[in-house]
Amino acid sequence: MADEVNDVGFTHLALVVRDMDASIDFYSRYAAMRVIHDRHDDGTRITWLSDLTRPFAIVLAQGPAAENPLAPFAHLGVGVASTAEVDRLSTMARAEGRLVKGPMDSGPPIGYWAFLEDPDGNTLELAFGQHVALAVDESRAPDPLDDVPEELLAAARQEIEYPGDETGEG
Repeated sequence: MADEVNDVGFTHLALVVRDMDASIDFYSRYAAMRVIHDRHDDGTRITWLSDLTRPFAIVLAQGPAAENPLAPFAHLGVGVASTAEVDRLSTMARAEGRLVKGPMDSGPPIGYWAFLEDPDGNTLELAFGQHVALAVDESRAPDPLDDVPEELLAAARQEIEYPGDETGEG
């Protein structure tokens, strides 16, 4: 199909959940995600959630809780707009018995964060001030040596001998 779009890169993370509606409610309230796809495959409900900020989804598959959850350090991380938002959501999570750790400020590049537990025991990190986008942008920056002719680079890499220094170490 000519109009078909094929995804490239990290597109989703899949989790098995016991109660689909409880999980949708959790990720809607705490991670600003919404349902972008919902279907039944051979009696199993499959739901995709996204925050619509990039082409990435959490895929939820309803099933038994036999799989290991992401916990205690393994987690999904969500950036929020402010420390006040981390505090607000942490207060809400504490009232529901879902706050695992925090909020706390770990400084750059980690930022201000809290760990919450979803209905299946998976850990969700809410954070403000992480520098993931900056790290990605910096890794995309061109190498300053990219424009230097190869002959000059090769000459610069050769061992240089200085007069009176037989070791070549200067």
